[in-house]
Amino acid sequence: MMKTNEEETKEEQKADTKDPEATVSIVDEARAIRDEIKKEKESLKAENDRKQNLQAEELLSSSAGRRVEPEVKEETNQEYAKRILAGKFDE
Repeated sequence: MMKTNEEETKEEQKADTKDPEATVSIVDEARAIRDEIKKEKESLKAENDRKQNLQAEELLSSSAGRRVEPEVKEETNQEYAKRILAGKFDE
């Protein structure tokens, strides 16, 4: 009995689906890719956190390029007179 072309393709498809090694290798490959993406995601998150901390530290340490000037309080004539009359000359 001679097989038709259609019967041959059906047998090939059955043989392909019965090959567990091919299926397992695809699953293993997908898992490996997933794990790699997960590691990269964690690495990027850690790097972003580190960068954020450095930027915050730079802003708080006034090394952000702006000079910090001490605030000078100017006293009025009345405040000056009260201070002198109270005997506080060195402030």
